Formats: sequence, C-alpha cells, structure tokens
Amino acid sequence: MEPRVDFISLGVRSVDRSRAFYIDGLGWPVHREVAGEVLFVQVNHGLVLSLWDVRQMQAEAGVSPPDGVPCITLSHNVGSAGDVDRVMEEAAAAGAVIIAEPVTQPWGGYTGYFADPDGFRWEVAYNPSWTVDDAGTVTV
Repeated sequence: MEPRVDFISLGVRSVDRSRAFYIDGLGWPVHREVAGEVLFVQVNHGLVLSLWDVRQMQAEAGVSPPDGVPCITLSHNVGSAGDVDRVMEEAAAAGAVIIAEPVTQPWGGYTGYFADPDGFRWEVAYNPSWTVDDAGTVTV
C-alpha cells in the first residue's frame, strides 16, 4: 500500500447543514453531490473531503455511533499568522464555533481551532518550518 490519502470522509448529522457551512459559508466549490446523502469537495491535488450522512457512513463502515465528537483534527496550513487570523474570522462568519483563539505555540507556530457544525475540529496553522516543494514533498 502506498503512503497516501485520497479521501477524508466525515460522518455528518446533516449534509444540508454541512453544505451551508462549507459551501455557502466558506465558499468551497462542490465537486459532486447527492442531495441529503453526500457532498464531495476537492480540497487539494488528488484529495477529496467527503461530507457523508453519518447513518449511511456508520452502516457501510460497520461502526457504532461515537459518544461525543470523534478525536480527529483537520489542519489548514497558511503562510502567515495574519492568514490564521483571517481564516478564523471567515470560519466564525460562516457559523463555526471558535474552540481556541489563535496563539503563538511553544514550538514557534501560530494556531487557532474552530469546530464545524458537527463538532469536527479544524486547526488553522502557520508553521514557519512547514514547506512544500514543487513535487509536493513536505518538510517540517
């Protein structure tokens, strides 16, 4: 198996509410949609975020509903501390709940966290040592 991720699927309680947040609120483009069932957003080169009705996802994946919010963080890295502040403001305007206001971290970066309508945590981060070369190789 090659070390790569092609899809990130989040089980959401309401595809319509997630659509309102990600598409209408944040302005992300729809790649494909089955109304009320699943919404695909291409979020990077070869990477799709799937917002999938949680009941359908649990049935297909054979998992029981979790207690509370699953412990997963999706990170959105940006080029400056100012960009972190801007993205956090955009997320709040789209209806996100701010979990942690942006702060300078002991490791030298600047991060903030927000939650989408289902409680999934998004980290918005500026990491001064994070680089991606033309081939897509990450250096941290």
